[in-house]
Amino acid sequence: MKRFTKTNKFWLIPIALILAVGIYFLPPVHDRLATRVDLLRTRVIYFFNPPNEAVFQPSGETALTIETVIATTRAEYLLTLTPKASLTTPAPGAAPALTPTITSVPLPASVILPGVTYVDQHNRWNYCGPANLTMALKFWGWKGDRDEVAKVVKPGSGDPKKNFIEQGLPDKNVMPYELVDFVNDNTEYRALSRYGGEETLIKRLIAAGFPVIVEKGYYERDYNGKIDWLGHYLFTTGYDDARGGFIVQDAYLKPGKDLLSNYAEYLDGWRSFNYLFMVVYPADREAEVLELLGPWADEKWATQRALELAQNDIESLHGNDLFFAWFNKGTSHVAQQQYVDAANAYDQAFTLYAGWKIDQGNRPFRMMWYQTGPYFAYFYSARYQDVISLANTTLNETISTPTLEESLLWRGRAYYMVGNTQAAVDDYRAALRVHVNWAPAVQALQDLGLQP
Repeated sequence: MKRFTKTNKFWLIPIALILAVGIYFLPPVHDRLATRVDLLRTRVIYFFNPPNEAVFQPSGETALTIETVIATTRAEYLLTLTPKASLTTPAPGAAPALTPTITSVPLPASVILPGVTYVDQHNRWNYCGPANLTMALKFWGWKGDRDEVAKVVKPGSGDPKKNFIEQGLPDKNVMPYELVDFVNDNTEYRALSRYGGEETLIKRLIAAGFPVIVEKGYYERDYNGKIDWLGHYLFTTGYDDARGGFIVQDAYLKPGKDLLSNYAEYLDGWRSFNYLFMVVYPADREAEVLELLGPWADEKWATQRALELAQNDIESLHGNDLFFAWFNKGTSHVAQQQYVDAANAYDQAFTLYAGWKIDQGNRPFRMMWYQTGPYFAYFYSARYQDVISLANTTLNETISTPTLEESLLWRGRAYYMVGNTQAAVDDYRAALRVHVNWAPAVQALQDLGLQP
């Protein structure tokens, strides 16, 4: 009898496991636990394969055979398939004058905009973009919410068996162009983004009643428990010179409403995204916004201004900060379609990255999650193997699962250029599993006569 009882107890173990798995996949339970399970999985992977140890080494080799000369003609066509607001693409020409010509009344010492509705990103995953854009839209009276934004900008796989939050979980980042396009294509409001912003410009916009979203980097204890560099959007709604900082709404922090961000720290974090800023505004006030922007209203001027700022930073900064300065120089050249110059600048940045002073902080291994300029530069310089190598490092060594649709797309394009069409198709389809109906991947497949 005792032996029979012991046997029955042993059978309880697999039964309990089966029940646990069954309960986990019940929608109410799975929705609450899926992100925690994903976090645990990520921590295990990162423990054995620290992502900050991954280093990309550019080869600098171009593929200028007769075949690739022909293929490069196709590459120029692919440029037209890039999402419309992903990078500014002014026509080549003489550099514009960089001295701002704005004449305006002196700015007040403090402005704090009223009517701000704070929106956090809590209980969601990779929701910084949707949360900040929702705050910017609600400031002008929009009635939507963060989930309405996310369903468009990070729709995920489109799997009807999963709810939209779970579908969008693998999408680690929403690009600035996706936020701008959401406003311009899905609301009655307007939005624009520019590189090369500066403190006075942000103050001038705020003083005139226009809050600003900036993209910045910062060091924070992340979900793996490490102090690492992350990218973040920050809704800026005021400033106070007496206290020495901007008033910001941080969707990530608790509490995150009406925080003071020291000017120096704000600018230091902003530098790592080439001083990019976005403004959302009512359509009937566009002329007012453009007047406030002054020379920044011209995208070409703004990118040239960003290039100048990057060069100044290269000459004045040292240590790890030089990586961001050289990276910004590359990004500014890409925005002007100066791809060889951009590739050379990115080469310098990645060389500095390899020599990063670890004792001063972990490497910013998430950089390519947020900014894809190097893919443009290397691809349009016919450095296809560097595109593939950079994408491999990004997808296989800096992230727990290869779910960055931009890296998949560019690796696919490079595979196609070197003659590996099947690998290209596999990457295009993989990109669509992260971002369903994503136009560049859909177009890439259709160009090959395939259905998405």
